Amino acid sequence: MNNQQSRRHFLGTSAALLSGAVLGTNKLFGAPAIVRHLDKPNSLISGVQIGVITYSFRDMPDQTAEATLQYVLDSGINAIELMGGPAETFAGAPKNTVDMRALFPLMRKRRDNQPLTDDEQKQLAEADKQMKAYRAEMATWRQSASMSKFEQLRKLYNKAGVSIYGFKPDAFGMQNSDAEIAYGMKAAKTLGANQVTLEHPANDAHTLKLGQMAQKHGIRVGYHGHEQQTPTFWDTALAQSPGNAMNFDLGHYVAAGQPDPLGLIRQKHDRIASMHIKDRQDPAHGKGNLPWGQGNTPLTDVLKLMRDQKYAFPATVELEYKVPEGSTAVAEVRKCVDYCRNLLA
Repeated sequence: MNNQQSRRHFLGTSAALLSGAVLGTNKLFGAPAIVRHLDKPNSLISGVQIGVITYSFRDMPDQTAEATLQYVLDSGINAIELMGGPAETFAGAPKNTVDMRALFPLMRKRRDNQPLTDDEQKQLAEADKQMKAYRAEMATWRQSASMSKFEQLRKLYNKAGVSIYGFKPDAFGMQNSDAEIAYGMKAAKTLGANQVTLEHPANDAHTLKLGQMAQKHGIRVGYHGHEQQTPTFWDTALAQSPGNAMNFDLGHYVAAGQPDPLGLIRQKHDRIASMHIKDRQDPAHGKGNLPWGQGNTPLTDVLKLMRDQKYAFPATVELEYKVPEGSTAVAEVRKCVDYCRNLLA
């Protein structure tokens, strides 16, 4: 049996065992042997934790928590920033009727101020309307969501050798209630995460509230940025609360034309909860999002800085370049991990 088959066998067996643990009282006689002999992934390379945000697998056909775990394993990764969709679906959340796989490219175009056709604008407007209704459904569901399913999911991932360091549900925005925010932080802790992540809201009152709530829950909030990142982008939030932190994006920082990402990392490393890595070009070269090694993001220097200075925050692979024909997101993420391994070995 090859590694992929053995992992799939393990996941099926583990899911059945965990269901028995939750629903019945029989002892898990087979579990220790399974765990002992599993060929677990390891992407802790020379002291640098290489992870992945599961958004990287957004184009894969199956978006369940079990399938997502298999993608992570097949990528050779042992630690992740988990998007809300797979986890909340596993926990029994209402089904989202919006086709997010089709919507993500349009959302990216809108975010980057790229021109949209009339049809694309109509698609986005309709999706926005549907998402508003779905968020209302989710808010109701979150009021009574049990943490037991998140505990079950953590055990499933941990037994496969994967830890969850970050959780990114759509629960921390300005449109979310305090109850939803508290739910999201509690779920993150139950999953084993030490941070929740979200796009920076550009609202000082909201970052103050999130930071204070994070302190109460014993967790950190990592604020993500795109091309609006500057050396002072996070300063207000960081000053407001020790619960506020950075979810720094190295590639977007370079595409924004910022000249000294290593200086920023050295200065603020203790406030970086996690860092997204990709290979983008700077403005002079077109800002492209390219296969790793083809852009001019200083991945080598940054990863070696992390290794040499023993920085503890993870470097999170975010696959955003176009997947080549004949390949898959899983295969491309594995290439990114191998790229890091070659740099750090």
